[in-house]
Amino acid sequence: MDQSIFRITKELSDIQKNPDLSLAVACRDVDVRNVKALIVGPHETPYEFGFFEFSIKFGNAYPSEPPAVQCITTNNGSCRFNPNIYADGKVCLSILGTWRAEAGEQWSSAQGLESILLSIQSLMSSQPYTNEPGFETLKGPDCEKNSQEYTRKIRHETLRISVIQRLEGYLNMRSDGQPIQPVYQHDSDIGSSDEEDFTFEPFKDLCKRRFLWYYDCYLATIQEGKQHATDNQQFKRAPFESSGNMMPGCYNYSSLEQRLHRIKVALDKEAEQWAIDGLEEQRKETTVSVNLQYQFDHINDLLKTSNDSYSIALENKNPFVWLISYFGPALEGDVIAIKMTFSPRFPTEQPRVQFENRIFHQRVSSQGVPCYIPNSMKVEDAKSHVDAIVGILEETAPTYDPRKIVNPEATKLYWGSGTDGRRAYNRRLRRSIQDSMQ
Repeated sequence: MDQSIFRITKELSDIQKNPDLSLAVACRDVDVRNVKALIVGPHETPYEFGFFEFSIKFGNAYPSEPPAVQCITTNNGSCRFNPNIYADGKVCLSILGTWRAEAGEQWSSAQGLESILLSIQSLMSSQPYTNEPGFETLKGPDCEKNSQEYTRKIRHETLRISVIQRLEGYLNMRSDGQPIQPVYQHDSDIGSSDEEDFTFEPFKDLCKRRFLWYYDCYLATIQEGKQHATDNQQFKRAPFESSGNMMPGCYNYSSLEQRLHRIKVALDKEAEQWAIDGLEEQRKETTVSVNLQYQFDHINDLLKTSNDSYSIALENKNPFVWLISYFGPALEGDVIAIKMTFSPRFPTEQPRVQFENRIFHQRVSSQGVPCYIPNSMKVEDAKSHVDAIVGILEETAPTYDPRKIVNPEATKLYWGSGTDGRRAYNRRLRRSIQDSMQ
């Protein structure tokens, strides 16, 4: 095997096995030199939980020379998301050779794909205004105000373009919620004319699931944004922005809120349709149907001889809809009901999970969507999903991870209020379980 190909293949595999929830990579099996990457915007920045996609092309000289990187989340080349990420997709980084480099900042073969993605992610800071040369320090009231204005419009466009527009494209929805004919284009902000790129949508299911994770956070962003801007208020142009390489537009958080709600409804209906389609798959005895029935029976056999604190059943004998009843020792007789719906395209599309009980938990959104991570090497194993879901309920010493914030209120109480906050959190959790049983 070509050493360059071997190196790229290994780097892709390492990232895919990595538990870093903010990075994802994919390529076609026949062409590992052309890679797509997704960076989820960091917490407490204007890019928070946005979906930013990049095209990465490795030449024959890699790793002696860096790959060519282009941002494709640009709203058809009309939106500059950062001083270092241009509207035409250019990413200005010294290690890529696209920006002047000081000593020690140049590319070396010791670097790789992950270091490139982390470097790009580091540009998505809480004050991206200061990334522009000459604006590193905010001296004077005008600079501070300009920085705030720049941050606010990035926050708005992150939500509008990288999240809402992308999801509407996946769901074949117009901005007013009306259906459109499916197109072979994975995102309305792609500028490439390569039709093959349009049909390759490796992050479609991932973004749908993450949207459900971060739905509460998106709504919180909208409520905060409404405090600083009115609908139809024009964006302020930053001093370093220029015609054709800027972020034009206006605020309209009211519209974004409506569009968010419609996307959530559409995703819920999508899971409901999976259940309906699953019955037809069962009738036809398709491979996925038979496999899910076998896995269900196997797990039930294991439960007969184990001390696990849950049981599973099928809804209407449908192998695509599993009902999990969790009755852990801390519940004192109460039961948490969880529904897991599988797609006819499982495991390409991962299951959608919904807590039927509305519980107050830092890893469960207010909409009942759990933030759980199955074994990345066993995503086709239904038990790895069940175990991961149960695991978040039985976790006794969780570690703080901002990428897992799906319930901002519960997270703030658990992690940001000391011992008293933990006690208050535990009381609210217990009360929410009791209330859901009534």
